[in-house]
Amino acid sequence: MAADPEHPQPPAAREAAEVRILLVDDRVENLIALEAILSSLDHELVRARSGEEALKALLTAEFAVILLDASMPGMDGFETAARIKRRERTRDIPILFLTAYQNEPQHAFRGYEVGAVDYLTKPFDPWILRAKVSVFVDLYLKNRQLKEQAALLRRQLSAAAGTAGQSGGELVGELSERLAAVEEQVDVLAALASAEPGSSAGATIAELVRRTRHLREAVRALTGGHPVPGRSGSPL
Repeated sequence: MAADPEHPQPPAAREAAEVRILLVDDRVENLIALEAILSSLDHELVRARSGEEALKALLTAEFAVILLDASMPGMDGFETAARIKRRERTRDIPILFLTAYQNEPQHAFRGYEVGAVDYLTKPFDPWILRAKVSVFVDLYLKNRQLKEQAALLRRQLSAAAGTAGQSGGELVGELSERLAAVEEQVDVLAALASAEPGSSAGATIAELVRRTRHLREAVRALTGGHPVPGRSGSPL
């Protein structure tokens, strides 16, 4: 999906347009099928027809999730995944392996060994694939929101160092309100993960929970451990 600079999109549409999903497969018909399945998510779908093309794409853009074919000529999916995980910039991007191998558990083990978060065999259920991708896109957006909150916290810490009294308290209160909204969303994701013990997203959600707790502890440190009133006047 391409952006039109002369017709700015609303915030929600801009957020969706900023989400990129990398599709890696040497066969064009497979890429077309993946695009048909994922087009309803309304995110940018980027093609790569080899491991080399995928690594080049990852140098210039940020991706929420990678769908990677395990069997490709030249650099196969396993080697591609290993290289992705060795790069600091890309090591945290979730990789979903797609493969035609049937009833060969060693391929699944090898995929997990190089850092894949999930492994689907072809032909796969389009609804299941779309649902899994949606989960990782949601986690990506929540993680990005946490990074923005962390950046805001750093600004608040700088402001608190040079500002005293009501002004500093209002800034911290605004930060606490925004963090509370993120905490509610993370709690929902954590509840969904606990209801599905085998979910491949469990580790990522646990990391989100850990980060939000660290942010909350930092906010409390700014107020000496006292509750921070929000705009409504009630403690958050």
